[in-house]
Amino acid sequence: MALNLLALDASSGACSAALLRRDAAGDTCLARFAMTPREHTRRLLPMVDEVLLEAGLTPSALDAVAFGRGPGSFTGLRIAAGAAQGLAFGLDRPLLGISTLEALALQAHRQWGCNHVATLIDARMNEVYAGFWRCVDGDIEALADEAVLAPERLALPGTAAGERFAAVGSGLALADGFVPAFGEKLEVLDAAGPLEPRAEEMAWLAARDFDAGYGQPAHLVQPVYLRNEVAWKKTAAQKPAEHKPS
Repeated sequence: MALNLLALDASSGACSAALLRRDAAGDTCLARFAMTPREHTRRLLPMVDEVLLEAGLTPSALDAVAFGRGPGSFTGLRIAAGAAQGLAFGLDRPLLGISTLEALALQAHRQWGCNHVATLIDARMNEVYAGFWRCVDGDIEALADEAVLAPERLALPGTAAGERFAAVGSGLALADGFVPAFGEKLEVLDAAGPLEPRAEEMAWLAARDFDAGYGQPAHLVQPVYLRNEVAWKKTAAQKPAEHKPS
């Protein structure tokens, strides 16, 4: 089945756009990526124009739109979500939200052949967004729920406690808080600097999800912040029990 899928990401200090094209010759992906702190609003849509121009397509040729849904920078997530929702709504195309942590796992798998990956994004406030993944031949399986937590609380998922994980992402800036506890079970991969989420991997993941029928109307797909969920749970847990009259 032919497919033209556009993916956007602004969840970190990087900004990126990618266009995945599927035709009789196979799948190809055109991408733009740049480190653009505080310039996402200015840079994101021109990147979209560039990949469409390179492919010789107009927006109306798109079959679906995707974006990095988080976790990540609150402002960056809103920028990418707003742009993607606007495109999907205006074109009446399905929208897909892709995990930034899963995209990092696919990037590590593609670049270094890692089969077990711990993806860690700096969440500020001395915490990390964390995900654990099994990657085989381009297929990604989550081994635990994504979470935001202090580095000292990080633990390998019980389903893969005996495996050695490659750790990637900006959360490695807090590695002193968790690497010693893992010993040889965790290999830190940051020789060329921490990996940043990219729209290129999100496009491949979105194509998988589109094929599975996961595309939704634009207004139903929202960013995932994780920290908001944790804050809500803490508030609920701390709320005094309601006393009913006897």
